[in-house]
Amino acid sequence: MRYTLMRLGLFVGCYVLLTVLAQVGVIPAGIGKSNPLWLLALAILISAPLSYVLLRRQRDAMSEQIAPRVERVSGSFKGKLAANRGQEDDQR
Repeated sequence: MRYTLMRLGLFVGCYVLLTVLAQVGVIPAGIGKSNPLWLLALAILISAPLSYVLLRRQRDAMSEQIAPRVERVSGSFKGKLAANRGQEDDQR
């Protein structure tokens, strides 16, 4: 949850910064009424690599918390799959 909120905060920060830069005239504001969509797309493009670099520690910590659960679910799924295959082989 923390990683997701930090990533969302980084995106919102980029969007606000780009909005201010567009109002000042530093970057183009878009064509006609496309200003919010242009700024939204640009904020996504800028915040994605920034979050990859800046939130590395948080992402690693999150993956360490999730990995045991994924392994447990994956192991149980593989066991069920093997049991089902065994049943199919017995029926033939």
